[in-house]
Amino acid sequence: MWKKSLYTKNSSEPFKISRSKIDLFMECPRCFYLDRRMGICRPLMPGFSLNSAVDALLKKEFDLLRKKGEAHELMKKYHIEALPYVHENLDLWRENFKGAQYHDLETNLIITGAIDDLWINKEKELLIIDYKSTSTEKEISLEDQYKQGYKRQLEIYQWIFRGLGFKVSDMGYFVFANAGKNRDKFDGKLEFELTVIPYKGNDNWVRSIVKKIKECLDKDQVPPPNNNCEYCGYLQKRWKIYKDDVAK
Repeated sequence: MWKKSLYTKNSSEPFKISRSKIDLFMECPRCFYLDRRMGICRPLMPGFSLNSAVDALLKKEFDLLRKKGEAHELMKKYHIEALPYVHENLDLWRENFKGAQYHDLETNLIITGAIDDLWINKEKELLIIDYKSTSTEKEISLEDQYKQGYKRQLEIYQWIFRGLGFKVSDMGYFVFANAGKNRDKFDGKLEFELTVIPYKGNDNWVRSIVKKIKECLDKDQVPPPNNNCEYCGYLQKRWKIYKDDVAK
């Protein structure tokens, strides 16, 4: 079921759109259309193995406390009255290329996203948790331009879980693991400082974007190049050089 990776106009089958593809659409509808309608994706980036390792270890650490029904020291340090959430589908919701899935009947799109963790507060509301790895001597914050995507990511997850019928808090948290560089020598290990950054999300924008994605997918023409897209800019310049060479 839902084996097709490319969108087919007028198909009755639901079509999956991942959280990362929503980001792609918001960055450049043309690149999104080429990817989902025509199978022409951007060049792939290498995987961040170190980040994945940190994510895996944090999940194991919180899972140990999840089994015991205990709060993490970080929760106590930052005065977050919550516990790691227990649910039979947690591992599925964390799994890449599967994740949590909400079928939006109006557009017939299935919006998916693989979360890092869920906590639950005293009001029985779910808290969306996202792990991030970095190495900086600056104060950890969410104000950098590229981190605005982090906020959208969390809000999409909030929207998905609300669509699935869960009571979700507007408040979510980013757990940053910051690798220090101030040691005298490496000794084959990195030392991380953990910081929790709260973020009050607002997912009101998500539904309108999902509708725009559906409208984009249903078009029979490729959207125009985005002047702010570095990929579109690169291809336009390369195509101009190619045409000039052919003319010569």
